[in-house]
Parts: sequence; C-alpha cells; structure tokens
Amino acid sequence: MGMPSAVMLFAAGFGTRMQALTRDRPKPLIEVAGKPLIGHTLDLARAVSPSRIAANTHYKAQMLEDWLRGEGIAISREEPEILDTGGGLRQALPLLGDGPVWTSNTDAIWTGGNPFETALSAWDPAEMDALLVCVPMASAVGRQGGGDFTVDRAGRITRGGDMVYGGVQILNPKGLQDIEEQSFSLNVLWNRMQEQGRLFAVEHPGYWCDVGRPEGIDLAENLLERR
Repeated sequence: MGMPSAVMLFAAGFGTRMQALTRDRPKPLIEVAGKPLIGHTLDLARAVSPSRIAANTHYKAQMLEDWLRGEGIAISREEPEILDTGGGLRQALPLLGDGPVWTSNTDAIWTGGNPFETALSAWDPAEMDALLVCVPMASAVGRQGGGDFTVDRAGRITRGGDMVYGGVQILNPKGLQDIEEQSFSLNVLWNRMQEQGRLFAVEHPGYWCDVGRPEGIDLAENLLERR
C-alpha cells in the first residue's frame, strides 16, 4: 500500500505559452525530436512498470484521446470546466487505484536519469506524503524566473529557493478528499503537507528542460542531442 503503482499524466492544459503552436493541437502532442512531448514522458513512466496509467484531457480533448487510446492509457476527461492538478487528480483516482501515485506534467524533457526511478528510490511512505523531483537552477534548461523550493538536510522543502520542481512526484492523494473546491491546484495539498513536515524533495541527477514556450523545443532537442 505504501509504494506507488499507478501514474497520472497531466495533459488537460491549454498550452497558452506555446502561442500559435497550440492552435491546431494540444500541447502534449507538440513534437520534440520527432516524438510528441507526452510520448517522451510516457517512455519514462513505462520504465517503472506501473500497473495503471491515466491522463486527464480538456483542451482539444478528442485529438489527444485518440492518441492516448492508441497507447492504452485510461482517460479522465474534464468537462465542462478544467479542474487544475488537484481537482484533476481527484477525478482520476478511480482509474488509478488505492495508495500513492506518481504524477507527471507532460511538457518537460529529462536527461541523466529517469525521474520516476529517482523518486521511487527515495520514497519513504512512513515519513512522506509527497516527494517532488527537483533540479537545481543550473540544471534547469529554459527556466524563466527563480526556483521553487529550498531543501533542508533531511530533504524537507519550504517555499522559495534555488530548486526547481520538475513536474514529477510521488504523492499520497488521501488529503484530496478534504478539499471543498472542485478546481484547485495540488499546491493546496502541498501546503498542508508542508505544515505537517511531510513534504519532501529529491534531486534529479541530470538535466531538465521546460518546453512550455516555443523556444523550449530547440533547447530540448539540443539537450537530447548532447545526451
């Protein structure tokens, strides 16, 4: 019960930072090095042999769902409103089963290791309710702005600092049921975990590239070529 066995892929967003590139397709289907962004994430997720993989959809849902069905991924469509990460995960829980889950954004490229494996190797359900895979600013390619967290010697995290959340984590979702809003960010749950001393980070040993903006595509392809 304490170890994750399912993966939730966040794929519902509008991709507005991608400008014209998301006019005709959802952001997860934008290609980097000849493969859709979500395909890169899926390769990493499958390497940890999860029992179930689900994804949420909203923007250009049909196009994305056609691709996801071809990959055998369970679909949680959000309608009429988009539910954000917290509400989206809560809606998808029946597809994911009980216990902790990996969650992953679908707009990043990783090198130098698999972040799902990095999280699994450091996960301790007795101590943790969430374990976020982070990278130092020097390893965060294409990052605009500062970091997200500071990590103490025990691995617990507080807001602000030079560590960037890469978008992959292991999370115990039980606290989601206590949140009244329908649409809400997982930040709400993280804040409660932080107050209880159960919000942790693990450092990814390689590089991470944000592909949230059009220029991120070239940065990510260059990173993959260097690998």
